[in-house]
Amino acid sequence: MGSLSIWHWLIVLAVVVVVFGGGGKISGLMGDFARGIKSFKKNLEDDESMEQSGKPDSRIPAPPPAGTTFTADSNVTSRTPGSTHSS
Repeated sequence: MGSLSIWHWLIVLAVVVVVFGGGGKISGLMGDFARGIKSFKKNLEDDESMEQSGKPDSRIPAPPPAGTTFTADSNVTSRTPGSTHSS
């Protein structure tokens, strides 16, 4: 119990490296993280303001439910899967 194990020395070494050598890197990472969170929040606010403004949605609409039938136009020819048609 009087001596320190290898794990204790590794933890002490990691703390020393962070305090004396890696402080700038960690603060840089934390700054990048904070900028990412601010950007995320800003984009959320922009998204909410777009929803409230009533602008039409530019996303692709959902497909119709199963069982819905469509009528074909007279100018459109029907093709079976796998058939080739050249005009």
